[in-house]
Amino acid sequence: MATNGYEGGLKMIEELTTNAEQIQDQELGEILSRNAGTEYLRGFLHGQTEKQLFKKHVPIVTYEDLKPYIDRIANGETSDILVAEPVTGFYLRHFGDINQAGKRMELMFARPEIETPSGLKAASVSTSIYNESKFRTNLPKLYTSPIETIFCPDPNQGLYCQLLFGLIQRDEVVMVGSLFASTVLRGIKFLENHWQELCYDIKTGRLSDWITDSGCRNAASLIMKPNPEQADLIESICNYKSWEGIIRKLWTKARYIGCICTGAMRQYTTELEFYCRGLPLVSAFYACSEAFCGLNLEPLCKPCDVSYTLLPNVAYFEFLPVKNERDESFEMKSNDEDTELVDLVNVKAGQCYELVVTTCAGLYRYKVGDVLMVSGFYNNAPQFQFVERKNVLLSVDQEKTSETDLFKAVTEAKALLDPLGFILTEYTSYVDTSSAPGHYVLFWEIKGKEGKHCKELDPKIMVECCSRMEESLHYTYKIYRKRNIIAALEIRVVKQGSFEALMDYFVSKGTSLSQYKKPSCIKSEEALKILDSRVIGTYFSPKPPL
Repeated sequence: MATNGYEGGLKMIEELTTNAEQIQDQELGEILSRNAGTEYLRGFLHGQTEKQLFKKHVPIVTYEDLKPYIDRIANGETSDILVAEPVTGFYLRHFGDINQAGKRMELMFARPEIETPSGLKAASVSTSIYNESKFRTNLPKLYTSPIETIFCPDPNQGLYCQLLFGLIQRDEVVMVGSLFASTVLRGIKFLENHWQELCYDIKTGRLSDWITDSGCRNAASLIMKPNPEQADLIESICNYKSWEGIIRKLWTKARYIGCICTGAMRQYTTELEFYCRGLPLVSAFYACSEAFCGLNLEPLCKPCDVSYTLLPNVAYFEFLPVKNERDESFEMKSNDEDTELVDLVNVKAGQCYELVVTTCAGLYRYKVGDVLMVSGFYNNAPQFQFVERKNVLLSVDQEKTSETDLFKAVTEAKALLDPLGFILTEYTSYVDTSSAPGHYVLFWEIKGKEGKHCKELDPKIMVECCSRMEESLHYTYKIYRKRNIIAALEIRVVKQGSFEALMDYFVSKGTSLSQYKKPSCIKSEEALKILDSRVIGTYFSPKPPL
């Protein structure tokens, strides 16, 4: 049965990618036919459904353009404003299906539903999936985490219990993961701080008193019993001086780490590889809030080589060409009015595009904000690598530094740490304009290998890291730096656990732990105070880059 299902899936992918153009036209035709009578489309197409009219008259939009329509639906107006079918609720984010045989220790966290003024529920897609009867029925045989731990209102209690049950069932685990790489690392760091307590609970068969959530305690009573032998084995593994390969040591049957490691998550791959040593990091799919877009057809490739094949039957895709003018201004540019959108099958290899989607759920020519690069084709369907989010990350004056620019510079600089036995585990940034001229500030959290302490790190190396970053940034930055339009780049090293505190802050404000994305640039004053209060060393680039 499994073989037939696997072969059927491959056959379906072959058909979809071979007939990509026809399927895309069919997908758009069905969306327009179904929703031609909606208020939104009537205003542009007047009941017509032809593709060329759609491309000529329906504008390219962002969330802010659609927000007034969405607010009207949330406030109780009829839902044929945007979509013909009745709206029964809102999804806040997308969570792709997981379809890998075996028992998985997957860190999952539901977020409370929000009720709109009209009574409609708004929830993350992951929370909606966790609430489905099919998911709940299959949960005990597919996952190590009981449903009570997923819906625990205290994320720390939920995380503790999910790790506890994952350790108790460690001999059955074939996959370790979460939605994002950052959450997997949060779990490992939490384990570093609580492994002795977890071992004690496993040894005694009793749950720690600080776990007060009744659902978690009830779930524990059904699975926990004293197991001193298991506890001693886990304790001996965790008691090693180095935690290199700890995931593989604790879950010996695990085949891979499943989480998104591309885009903003790529900065975590080095540390994840340290903890999982030899296990592949698998980014299985590309999804956004608006649609499930594509699959990674080579899941065992390195994270830096991941390409996603966009599936032509999930939405109607268009692409806004992004001009790479980095040789002059190092700015990724797109002109909505002057540039004609390109269909899925007409994109060109090596070219960058901003993704635009039309979906059956009432989004028409919607700019997702992701910049993708065409890396090749699978049959007639293009494959894309995620480049960056569209927005500029840092800017003091006229220069524009993107997430990709910053990632490249950090990658070059952190290479200086590795031979010395140190790992950059987290970083973020902001522009400090409290004095003139303004300058870039990087917060770095550094961890020593083999028991090394950050106090052993030579300050001269950190100054060199500042210089290496500036040397690796784009031409415009370096020109402005030489002219003193931008002041010296600064790295502030923060103590261990600072980025966990940052995550805790955003979770306390309503962010789901499983869907948390550390900001690449800090905008919140409160978040900035959290990091600044934990700075243990400050370093500046000594001179402008050459």
